[in-house]
Amino acid sequence: MNDDVRNIVLGVVAAGISAALGWLARTLLWKRKLRRKQAFFGLPENSESLLVVNRDPAATEPAVHRFDVYALLELSALIKSCGAHLHVVTQDSAHQGFGERTEFCVGGPGSNRRMMAHMAAMLPGVRVNIDAEPGPDRGAFQIGEERYRLDPGITEYVLLARLTAGDRRDARPVFLFCGQRAITNQAATRYLARNHERLARKHGDSFVLLLKVINSQAYGPDVVELVEDVTRAAQTPLPAPATPRNSHRAS
Repeated sequence: MNDDVRNIVLGVVAAGISAALGWLARTLLWKRKLRRKQAFFGLPENSESLLVVNRDPAATEPAVHRFDVYALLELSALIKSCGAHLHVVTQDSAHQGFGERTEFCVGGPGSNRRMMAHMAAMLPGVRVNIDAEPGPDRGAFQIGEERYRLDPGITEYVLLARLTAGDRRDARPVFLFCGQRAITNQAATRYLARNHERLARKHGDSFVLLLKVINSQAYGPDVVELVEDVTRAAQTPLPAPATPRNSHRAS
């Protein structure tokens, strides 16, 4: 074998080794990112998750708003990307506790009883105005002492939360997408899918974030701003509403 042939063979071998090492490094990096993603969502390979569907309060028959359907589709893709399985249930049939399986709960308390129960148990510092009568505070969030009013299509808010039950180290998380309108629920699911790595690094295991959806009538669910991390305020019980002195007067 002359020098030219030897150099060609060595070059091919070196290129093969370099390609193999590059493939191995990319595979290890991909697996590492996947494990972090699975840990954040509480979705190890072949695990089960719960997807709680709300109802459209404006529909006369039981139905899901189209933007909530889009949100559910995005969550389904996210769950599948972790190698996990999903079980879809309606908001009035999810009669089980939390912590055994990762749960994704979509919709405000006016359209989702399960959301109402979760907020009462884990977010006592949040009140949502679900009054059907028109008014400036209809759909408004009260978080601690702050109030966030709805301006449909212009400025809308949604709570994105990752919560765990008690002190159990093996408890699976509950993700809440509680928006003032259906399009904000989709905005929150998309925000979570795009930013889960940063959220895991910055906020850890439990957080409650207030997001603002800007000009959805023009931009849909794509323009979203983080208003504030409201975890402490959301988990601090609000004072009970004042009761009129004569409300309990005997007749």
